Amino acid sequence: MAATHLDSSVSGDIAFQAEMLKGVARTFALTIAQLPRNLYEAVGNAYLLCRIADTIEDDRALSVEQKQAFSERFSEIVAGRDDPASFAEELGPLLSSSAGSSTGNLVANTPRVIRVTQRLNLAQRKAIRRCVGIMSRGMVEFQRNASAEGLRDVTQLDRYCYHVAGVVGETLTALFCEHSEEIEKRREALMPLSVSFGQGLQMINILKDLWEDRSRGVCWLPRDVFRAAGMELRSLSPGMADPGFVRGLLQLVAMTSDHLANGLRFIDNLPTQETGIRRSCVWPLAIAVLTLRRICRKPTFRSGREVTVSRRSVWAAAILTSVLVRSNLALKLLFKLFTFGLPKSSSA
Repeated sequence: MAATHLDSSVSGDIAFQAEMLKGVARTFALTIAQLPRNLYEAVGNAYLLCRIADTIEDDRALSVEQKQAFSERFSEIVAGRDDPASFAEELGPLLSSSAGSSTGNLVANTPRVIRVTQRLNLAQRKAIRRCVGIMSRGMVEFQRNASAEGLRDVTQLDRYCYHVAGVVGETLTALFCEHSEEIEKRREALMPLSVSFGQGLQMINILKDLWEDRSRGVCWLPRDVFRAAGMELRSLSPGMADPGFVRGLLQLVAMTSDHLANGLRFIDNLPTQETGIRRSCVWPLAIAVLTLRRICRKPTFRSGREVTVSRRSVWAAAILTSVLVRSNLALKLLFKLFTFGLPKSSSA
């Protein structure tokens, strides 16, 4: 009877995780559903843990001191050294209403997410624990110094993107390597590409959400790029057609395109028989490129909604890339077609 109850509890936690993914990240839920079963469970769990860490970072109702305390505590929980139930009970009531019901439900059910973490194998838990630790420390650092004037320079932008996305790329690669001996053989080539791939996806978010971020007093754009283009970020306003702003934005579009090209190289290095893993990577890459095209086409957009890719385009890209997913040559030609007309960086 006890064993049956335990099995039922585990199944319930896994089912909750699957439903939670649909609630907080519908597109991502479809993406990771392409993965082999053992990876699906681990990657989904890692995403929800990162989402909790991200909630702590983004919530407006929390002070910087509270964010640091909860972030440090959350890292300890993922490492198995603190109590998730009391964490959830204390954090939940402090979150602002903007967190949303799905996010609030996720935080309230932190113990269930952690129970799934604890049933993963040692290598998976180690990779996820490292990810959450690096992400939490980095988020606190950048939140403490965040302002509407932007980041100091491109180097600082790279550091920020690593802490919130590059480390996620490393973690996914570690999980892929644990899953496949063939992928493990390619680890050395995959790891740096995974960091760049993660940065490209994060830079899409930074560009798309720049006005929403600014409305809450935050800017993740690098000051040096825009200063060299002839404008100061402190003077930003939605929809501005300042030539210096447009030049700076298009330079970041070019840099982002370079990182996404590394994302394609990452996919090219994955075994062609691992179609599920390749699909899970190529879908977000395709959506990112389509978003970048929309930003490039309308650099004076006023909100992220104006450059968000339509659901029809998302499905069309998913279907097309799925058909071509086993062919590196076909994906390269498609990427070249999708990125045609985007500005090129000086290093390209």
